[in-house]
Amino acid sequence: MAGSQDLEVFVREALARGTSRDTITATLAGAGWSNAQVKRALGSWAEVDFPVPVPRPRASLSAREAFFYLLMFAALYMAAWHLCSLAFDLLNRALPDATDQGYLFRTTESSMRWSAASLVIAFPVFLWMARLVARQVTQDPLARLSPVRRWLTYLTLFLAALALVGDMITLVYNLLGGDVTLRFVLKVLVIGAVAGAIFSYYLADLRRGEDA
Repeated sequence: MAGSQDLEVFVREALARGTSRDTITATLAGAGWSNAQVKRALGSWAEVDFPVPVPRPRASLSAREAFFYLLMFAALYMAAWHLCSLAFDLLNRALPDATDQGYLFRTTESSMRWSAASLVIAFPVFLWMARLVARQVTQDPLARLSPVRRWLTYLTLFLAALALVGDMITLVYNLLGGDVTLRFVLKVLVIGAVAGAIFSYYLADLRRGEDA
């Protein structure tokens, strides 16, 4: 069965023979290729007057670029996790449960220190790497279509959506059981706010990249 590489070869050969783009599109559509596949294959070649097809520049993947994005998203995940953890600990202290108050204050103190220390390091690292990546995209707009950037962005959207779905399931479960307290509702809001902000930002960023 023909793959994307076969499609690219066909389009290149057809353009080299002087076949019009409309004819190529109609022929491929008749062969069962989708409009998106045909458009992407034709979009790889510039519409310029030259004896042979002229390729458009494509996003590439380098080890340096992969390091930047992996570190940026890893710092984002760590910062988001510990932000929620710190908020949970603060809520546990502000709205303690009388049945486990002694145990609560012994455990949350260490947890709060870990969360605060992680945020102090992870969040500035994320901001720094995001600034470097933004500068790179400004200098080379094609970097927005980097494969590693798109993969990690979709992974981030998936994790954020998973957190939002799990958050809503937990809320409904407790509502059905009648076990809803102010502390629980505030924790649900914390997760929803953090995951929702991440999801909204990177969804908009992905759309900006596709538009570009």
